[in-house]
Amino acid sequence: MLSAVTFFAASSAGLGVLSRRSRRYCQVKSPPVASITGGRDVTFGVKDGENRGSVPMNPPKVSFDPYFWMRDDDRKNPQVIEYLNSENEYCASKTKHLDALKAHVYTDLLGHVKETDESVPYPYGAFEYYSRTIKGESYRIYCRRKKGSKNEEVLLDMNVEAKGKKHCDLGGIKPSPDHRIIGYTLDENGYETYKAKFKNLETGELLNEQLLDQTSSLVWGKDNSVVFYATQDESHRPYRLYMHTFGDEGPDQLLHEELDEEYWMGFYKTLSGRFVICEAGNAESSEFHYIDLDSGGDYSLKLFHPREAKLRYDLDHRNDLFYMVTNADGAINQKIMVTPITDTARSSWSDLVKYNPKIYTESLICFKDFIVVEGREGGFSAHWIFNPKSKVMQKITGYPDPVSKSEIGVNREYDTTCVRILYESMVTPTCTYDVDLRDSSKKNLVHQKEIPNYDQTQYKCKRITAKGHDGTEIPMAMVFKKGSFADNDNKATRKPGPMLLDAYGSYGICSEPDFVASFITLLDRGMVVCVAQIRGGSEMGRSWYEDEGKYLKKKNTFKDFISCAEHLTHENYTNSEQLAITGRSAGGLLMGAVVNMAPHMFKCVVAGVPFVDLMNTMCDPSIPLTTLEWTEWGNPNEEKYYQYMLEYSPYDNVTAQKYPAMLVLAGLYDPRVAYWEPAKWVARLRTRKTDDNLLLLKTDMVSGHFSASDRYKYYREKSFELAFILDQVGLGTLK
Repeated sequence: MLSAVTFFAASSAGLGVLSRRSRRYCQVKSPPVASITGGRDVTFGVKDGENRGSVPMNPPKVSFDPYFWMRDDDRKNPQVIEYLNSENEYCASKTKHLDALKAHVYTDLLGHVKETDESVPYPYGAFEYYSRTIKGESYRIYCRRKKGSKNEEVLLDMNVEAKGKKHCDLGGIKPSPDHRIIGYTLDENGYETYKAKFKNLETGELLNEQLLDQTSSLVWGKDNSVVFYATQDESHRPYRLYMHTFGDEGPDQLLHEELDEEYWMGFYKTLSGRFVICEAGNAESSEFHYIDLDSGGDYSLKLFHPREAKLRYDLDHRNDLFYMVTNADGAINQKIMVTPITDTARSSWSDLVKYNPKIYTESLICFKDFIVVEGREGGFSAHWIFNPKSKVMQKITGYPDPVSKSEIGVNREYDTTCVRILYESMVTPTCTYDVDLRDSSKKNLVHQKEIPNYDQTQYKCKRITAKGHDGTEIPMAMVFKKGSFADNDNKATRKPGPMLLDAYGSYGICSEPDFVASFITLLDRGMVVCVAQIRGGSEMGRSWYEDEGKYLKKKNTFKDFISCAEHLTHENYTNSEQLAITGRSAGGLLMGAVVNMAPHMFKCVVAGVPFVDLMNTMCDPSIPLTTLEWTEWGNPNEEKYYQYMLEYSPYDNVTAQKYPAMLVLAGLYDPRVAYWEPAKWVARLRTRKTDDNLLLLKTDMVSGHFSASDRYKYYREKSFELAFILDQVGLGTLK
């Protein structure tokens, strides 16, 4: 990077380049002003030696990025680190008045956490596996016990693993098929590159098995002699599948390499235990290979079906059939098809049940005698049990709240008569049910998550809708305390109050009416929380995303959010002086777009790890995830998308206008949204906005996309975000 550049310019208050020591002992009254002397031209279109897509513009277009110098792929440039530290110190200085409130909120958050707790055990083989936490300890402890026994065996204590480390994430933990070994993966800086470790559970010793740096997943073979794992290319794309043989000191066997830079690669083992599945795909197409573990040691991959443009499918196995959830034959909301494991040609695929366009079929899980289908109906998540013998499909019903969600829990037993389902709503903490596969009306409540100092009967949730710019009805899920302004259904007598509006709206990912314990402290102080289910997600079916919320329809996402805010204001739920908004990652792009488009509507914004430098990131194939996401946003190297993306890219559309107060959060080691995106965005906002509202950048210098791995540090970070919001909407006074 450009080490010789002067990275700071003196502000009008004369801050200039202060040493770290000198700033430590003074109040930082003015923000750091980023230099523009380290800028660089950015090319859109054809560029020698780079993959710029199938039809890059030629001649290319060039734009100048004045803050390009902030990009440091190695995260070691001292001038860049100094700049980020100066922003952190400015943020700390300007929010010093929040210290007491932050401490109060932190106490509240912990007050709703059962610090010593145990997860719901799940059965697997002769054991029940679970994890637990201990008050005062930052990380989870992973354990098991034999079925019917109370004698605990500690498998992995993450507090021991994390000792002396500033960051330590567990990617996954997998017992071997004979339950004598565990494999687990660790990320020690937040960049989501993992190292694998293996522990002999009979002796307690770590095995001397060396694997390449990898993704978080491990998959065992038929027994504990081999394990499968994947590595990433230079742009952090999973692309190679390896098999490691225990005790073999030679190089691991490369089984598959995905050469198309627009495809990612994943892998898993079917619940039946017979097949290891290797998937390559992007948002629009997929291709599967499989390894038959019953083939007597032949671990060669077999192609299931060659990739086709716009054809997606997922793969599972039961008895002599492969089961697929697919969009084949124009089934945009997807359907279930089957084919014999001996004949996977497209001509052999047949429908399991008749396609129903009113149900969005998302996934399935195959058990020995039943199929459980996960999908959406009427905008809500739902599950069905299919009996292959009777051909009957039963929907699982009977949940208590009208605005809620359910999802498949941990199921490790193939030959079973029940499926584990998790249920929750905005007022109901997570409930774990074992549902009888033979009769879906029979649900056994195994456990309900305990939330200390929380009385569910004091809160309500409901669904409302807003009319979008094109007449489309946009659903919202709302939670509030009984007796608050939102509990009044009469617009004429409703008095507007403080509200937090949250959304995501990308990749087809749904913003569900989850139970979020940290919201309790907002609700108890008089706020209302609303989740907007805008286009770009799949809440109302696949077309909500595929036809109406991506590519050249992406602006619907931002317009929908603004329509939701307008509706909440028009209906006297809130107003521009009391409306806070928040979003993370692609939801941070949403935040950046809407504050450019309608800044007058919002009092404050919390943008977490925001993907705001859309154009510069999506034109550069060396940046993690770029080529994979051309099927999400479009490729700005192509004329078809260049102008449209440029029109909403947050960084490129900052203008001379008033903006709401903004707290922008970043992680130095974030591989999904590089820290320089929010840093550049804030720098540009500082030079162009015409107001005196707070603009703060806070970068976690030891973590990545998902914030702190230490749970107590995470709660401290969350308490700061909530304190900022409460203060901005007029609820900062301590009770």
